[in-house]
Amino acid sequence: MIIEQVAELKKVTKIYHLGKTKVHALNGIDLRIRKGDFAALSGPSGSGKSTLLNLIGCIDLPSNGSVIINNKDISELNENGLTRLRNRKIGFIFQSFNLLSVLNVYENIEVPLLLNGRIPGKKERHEYVDYLIEQVGLCDWRRHRPAELSGGQRQRVAIARALVTKPSIVLADEPTANLDSKTGTSIIELMKRINKEFTTTFIFSTHDQSIVEIADHVIKLHDGKVVGEQRG
Repeated sequence: MIIEQVAELKKVTKIYHLGKTKVHALNGIDLRIRKGDFAALSGPSGSGKSTLLNLIGCIDLPSNGSVIINNKDISELNENGLTRLRNRKIGFIFQSFNLLSVLNVYENIEVPLLLNGRIPGKKERHEYVDYLIEQVGLCDWRRHRPAELSGGQRQRVAIARALVTKPSIVLADEPTANLDSKTGTSIIELMKRINKEFTTTFIFSTHDQSIVEIADHVIKLHDGKVVGEQRG
């Protein structure tokens, strides 16, 4: 059986320059993420989790080595190519939600579709956004703005928005950091269900042990290196 890889890193290093100081954020990372993985990047602050997410998300480029997303080496793409890859293949969930305050639930979820034209027909677009709103349990709040929602509800909007372009990978940076434990658990369970139903690959940067425990692929980082890897 051929196992599809959605992300692969080969000998990846990332060096940031802070004045005259070189900061080695990643040091020779080798990693493969399979289609349908529910993967957790764990490790202390400064271990390289966020840097690794930024590379997989095509927000940044490696200093050395190869980052391959959906069979494309991102170092070979120009800015337009990187933008297309991000818009069409990658969804983002941020711990601060990053919702647009002047838009309601429906409009916040619809925005990525309007930007990339993935579902051009108005009727089809509306049906799909409504379907996602139902999936994340927000039918009664579809016309509410972010200020009228709880933290858990706003995170559910962020999850639906990340899924609306039908990405192959969803990246989540500390998705439960600003939530209480009960709400955080419900959000993790929601993402796990979506992972199974849509075969969407989820990759988390997290300190949350409950995410690590439910993940089927755990990557442990320390000082920019993979120091342990486990598949469930």
